[in-house]
Amino acid sequence: MTTEEKLQHFYDVSVNEAKTEAQVQLDAYRQELEQQFDAYKKKKDNETALLLKAESDQASRTINKVLSASQLDIKRSWSKKQNELKDQLFGEVKQLLLDFKETPEYDRYLEAKINEAKEFAENDEAEYYLSPQDAAKASALSASTGVKIQISDHDFMGGIQARIPQKNILIDNSFLGAFENERQNFTFDGGLTYE
Repeated sequence: MTTEEKLQHFYDVSVNEAKTEAQVQLDAYRQELEQQFDAYKKKKDNETALLLKAESDQASRTINKVLSASQLDIKRSWSKKQNELKDQLFGEVKQLLLDFKETPEYDRYLEAKINEAKEFAENDEAEYYLSPQDAAKASALSASTGVKIQISDHDFMGGIQARIPQKNILIDNSFLGAFENERQNFTFDGGLTYE
């Protein structure tokens, strides 16, 4: 082999070895970069998942807050409407009571309630009261029931009240007492329910 062929052979072997070594180093570097890229992708995927969860939780809290506020507004509105309807209903009931007081049945009602109180008192002394609005009915009721009828100092919309001092008992058959009791205990049943 000539020197030139030897040099060419040496050059070819050196270049091939350099290419092989460069390829090995390049493959190792590529593999390291791919591992770093996979680790980076996993890290970013985790960060994205955590960020998404945090944003989702925040959105859920915001929605719940808005929903709670809306439910509270609905409950307030519902309660206000119920109170309006309750006022309207009891306004009508009050008018019906006032209309009833103008009928002959009212006089019979008063007489019956006085007689019931008289029976309850038995032999004990009792005081019988009419509302000031019914003062004109006192003498007729006193005559029909045989008891002394007094006029109360306060208006109780109609009906009677009787006191039995010996037993410390008040019999309240007044319209105001029944009206206020019904108004206080009245609830709207049925319809929509909520928690």
